[in-house]
Parts: sequence; C-alpha cells; structure tokens
Amino acid sequence: MRIPDNIKYTKEHEWISVDGNIGTIGITDYAQGELGDVVYVDLNENAGEVTAGQSLGTIEAVKTVSDLYAPVSGKIISINPELKNTPELLNSDPYGLGWMVKMELNSLPELDSLLDSTSYKTVIGH
Repeated sequence: MRIPDNIKYTKEHEWISVDGNIGTIGITDYAQGELGDVVYVDLNENAGEVTAGQSLGTIEAVKTVSDLYAPVSGKIISINPELKNTPELLNSDPYGLGWMVKMELNSLPELDSLLDSTSYKTVIGH
C-alpha cells in the first residue's frame, strides 16, 4: 500500500496534493482497497464553491457506495473526465490518473488541519 509523503490526508481517506493554490483531490490507496473494484464515479459537476467536509460526489464499488468529501474549502475548477468511462483508475492509480477533482483553494492555512503521511498511517493502523 502506498502512502506518499508529499501530500495531505483526511481521516475519511481523501488525499490532496497542492501546487500553488490549486489542490488535486482523490481517494487513498487504502480507501480504494477497502472499497474493492470501483464500477462507477458520480461527481457533482456543478459544485462550484465548496466547504471542507462537503460531499463532492459518490464512488460506487462492488461492495458499497461511498461519498467523496472536500478536504478543504475552495472552488471546483476541474473534474477528471476519464473516470466517467474508466472508474477503475481509482483502483489502479489512485494518486495519479485516478485523481478526482481539482480545486482553487480559499485558504492555504486550512491545509494545516489535515494529516501528514505519518499521522495517516496511524489512522489506518499501518
């Protein structure tokens, strides 16, 4: 299981990678393993401005359906179009091609409330 050191995590198993004030969001390797084979992704394409903790959409897997939550507040600027036809990217490459949403962050200090890789490993018992 991969847990990159250069990104932030939530206790709900989302990750965010930040470049300037743009955050790329997805689900962790641990989350995709717990979900099983992802068969459908439904992201709210009209979300616009969102607040931390707000649902961005759902991930449907063979085992269950799970929500994707915004780890921080900001404006949705892009949704990964590849997930519509190839939702299994969440399983095969959760930190790369399986990214889900890009957003313009409202407040960079808000990232300080998220977990680093060491803290996330503790959350998942790794």
